[in-house]
Amino acid sequence: MNATTAPWRADVIQDFARSELFERTFQEGMDLVEETATYLDGPGRQESKLLSRNAALAYASESMRLTTRLMQVASWLLVQRAVREGDMAADAACEDRYRLAAEDVCRGGEDVASDDLPAGLLVLLDRSERLYERVRHLDRRMYVEAPSDPAPHPVLSQLDRLKTALGAF
Repeated sequence: MNATTAPWRADVIQDFARSELFERTFQEGMDLVEETATYLDGPGRQESKLLSRNAALAYASESMRLTTRLMQVASWLLVQRAVREGDMAADAACEDRYRLAAEDVCRGGEDVASDDLPAGLLVLLDRSERLYERVRHLDRRMYVEAPSDPAPHPVLSQLDRLKTALGAF
């Protein structure tokens, strides 16, 4: 998108960036990024050394999916914060490069045998997937889906009909 972004879209983006929902989502996202980094650098690294070869490959694959998912979410949230703080115009946030991406990687992974993976990783995978899906939903609503046409104002609708009828005389 470019400078021709519909005015309603800029309002929606700015309203979201100023909302309590954004605050909570931003905090949850940043906390999860930090928690994941701590896990993968500490307990996760130790747990992965104890896994069988196949489980270790699954661990590596899923930890990459986890970090990709979280980096996508964090990047998206940081763009919304830039809009909130006035460092970026809402129109600029509509550009594809600032949108949630890597969906094929971030949403995959259902074929993993979770019995072989450490519980700590599984918890982080689940939490990150739920967060990604919420952000994906927000992204689609804010940047992709046009709002449905609002119902016409009943009084204005009647006035228009009167003008049309009286104009015919």
